Amino acid sequence: MACTNAFSGLLSRSLARAVHSSSSIMVNPARTISAASRSFYTASNSLKKNVAPSHHISATSSRTILRSTQTLNLIKSRFQSTTTATSSSTAAKVASEVVVKPVVGYWMLTISAMTFGIVVVGGMTRLTESGLSIVEWNLIRGMKPPRSQAEWDEEFEKYKQFPEYKILNHGMTIDEFKRIFYYEWSHRMLGRAIGAAFILPGLFFAARGMLSKNIARRSLIIGGLIGFQGALGWYMVKSGLDEQLMLTPGATPRVSQYRLAAHLGAAFLIYTGAFMTGFKVLTDYSISKGTYESLRAALNNPALKRFKGAAHGIVALVFITAISGAFVAGLDAGLVYNEFPLMGGRLMPPVKELFDSHYVHKDDHPTLGLWRNMFDNQVTVQFNHRVLATTTFTAVSSLFLYSRGLPLPPHVRLGVNVLMGVACCQVGLGIATLLYMVPVSLGTAHQAGSLTLLTSALYVMHSLKKIPIVNKIPLK
Repeated sequence: MACTNAFSGLLSRSLARAVHSSSSIMVNPARTISAASRSFYTASNSLKKNVAPSHHISATSSRTILRSTQTLNLIKSRFQSTTTATSSSTAAKVASEVVVKPVVGYWMLTISAMTFGIVVVGGMTRLTESGLSIVEWNLIRGMKPPRSQAEWDEEFEKYKQFPEYKILNHGMTIDEFKRIFYYEWSHRMLGRAIGAAFILPGLFFAARGMLSKNIARRSLIIGGLIGFQGALGWYMVKSGLDEQLMLTPGATPRVSQYRLAAHLGAAFLIYTGAFMTGFKVLTDYSISKGTYESLRAALNNPALKRFKGAAHGIVALVFITAISGAFVAGLDAGLVYNEFPLMGGRLMPPVKELFDSHYVHKDDHPTLGLWRNMFDNQVTVQFNHRVLATTTFTAVSSLFLYSRGLPLPPHVRLGVNVLMGVACCQVGLGIATLLYMVPVSLGTAHQAGSLTLLTSALYVMHSLKKIPIVNKIPLK
């Protein structure tokens, strides 16, 4: 009996330690249960060894063991409750990953299509030298073009007060002015249309609760860029209306190439944001309606890791090359060295032409100031664009060849093939534009080609994204 009572005390102390450790069940429930179980069964085995088979366990010991068993069951119950709560929390988290309706995606793709259009119209406006024909900015009154002869005369007189007319277009007729006026007016009206097409549906979707937090955040960024783009456009135009141009010998009235590049870059960012957001919405909604286990496995293949990184690099290269093209347009650099692949019979112009001290400002260091040639010198700017374009084409070709040996899903392979084809067309357009001294038709097609190439690269990058292992639930 004494042995049994002693063991009962041992059993109680063992379980007490296990129960005390159960306070950490929220931290590590599996370890707590394991500790309690080991204590209980160790004590039980000791009881079997130390108590003679002929002896019966006392009533006190029986009650102790019964209480110990109940305690262990309580710990198990707490563990199961914790597991259930954790599972419920995880389920709630998955359920919160909702996707919006396809109409929001189509809205974003419409904005991207309109942005594509305004980039093309903007290129035509620049090539026809029409961007400085409207010398003031008024959001509301500017929507109405001149109608009567008196209104046209008034608008023409405003234009005559600025350097472009005085230096380049002196003697222009009213009919010639109308032609360049309508190019710029169309460009501005399309910008207003994009603003309206973004704001009105956006407010409707927000009021109806049709935007998830992620899409709402993206929409705000895109909307901010659209507003910024409008202000940046007028800031760019003002640079070509500066009266100081009249005091600069040999100056050509045109907008700053820096501001033009910023304006084009902002347009490309708006296009990219709207395009990628639209595709994300449509892709997420499609995933929420079906299972894509085989596609998920294909996109998670480790063999595609480098290929995905290369696709991101292609997007960056296309963007940078397009921005360098804005400097070419801003400086009319396409009107020098109209030959390809050589420049003056050489692979590259003389170093003195590429780094001319003429472009170094008075306050610059004589040597360090040569960097201005990269953005101010027609020869250097064209050479940079050639190098970047060749690099981009080489990178796309390498990506295409690399893809031949990879297990790509069909839609990704199609995207890579299209990217290669568009790159070939863009190179051909660029060379033709240079050889024919930048006619409006080829120059416009080349600018449209740059955005088409970016679109193809964005599609490849997007199509390579992994499909998450979560349940996507459509937003009500």
